[in-house]
Amino acid sequence: MSAEYAAVRNLPVGELVETYALLVRRIAYHLGGRLPDSVDVNDLIQAGMLGLMEAAKKYTGDRGANFETYAGIRIRGAMLDELRRMDWVPRSVHRKVRSMVGAIRIVEARSGSRATDLDVAAEMGVSLDDYHEIAREAVSCRMFSTEELASVDSEMQGSAAVASPEQQAEEESIAVSLATTIASLPERERMIMSLYYNDELNLREIGEVLGVSESRVCQLHGQALVRIRARMLD
Repeated sequence: MSAEYAAVRNLPVGELVETYALLVRRIAYHLGGRLPDSVDVNDLIQAGMLGLMEAAKKYTGDRGANFETYAGIRIRGAMLDELRRMDWVPRSVHRKVRSMVGAIRIVEARSGSRATDLDVAAEMGVSLDDYHEIAREAVSCRMFSTEELASVDSEMQGSAAVASPEQQAEEESIAVSLATTIASLPERERMIMSLYYNDELNLREIGEVLGVSESRVCQLHGQALVRIRARMLD
């Protein structure tokens, strides 16, 4: 076991995100510059963060590549895979998930505290069952929309954008905010993020740990992703 492998594996989710968020953002801005204006770079960053967490789970350090090089490949792949996969997601799903993001922002701004399922459902004007279904859809949707990826894949291979000192300062601030946002999630959502991305448990296994159904875990996972997005928009 290499020292770098051990260090990466022992990093909590928040520290992992804070340490490598600059890499995710540089790749996202580089990719975003080659896509239609309709693509939100913040969406790319969210996909890249998930790719970063997957990289931390799968990194072994036994092929000579350092973690940053390995993670960069996984992050780019996660962004491109999500953009391709989301091409077929109905626009109605995107609208509902974005409505959920907006509702969480409104409720939390009004109350000054975490938005509950009931509060957000009421703000959206939907039933609690419908709200939970939208949260589950958020896991597969991730709020991406794009018309074209032609030639981007080849252009992205091995490329990296160079950030100015001003950009680096801004990115460092956002990285800290993102780590803080993850740490501020409700306990169950934070635990699911940790069990899924740190401990490599699947949804069924997480459900057994928490004493809830696999469907409920999926809903809470989606809710956590949407909550992160809503808070990061601020």
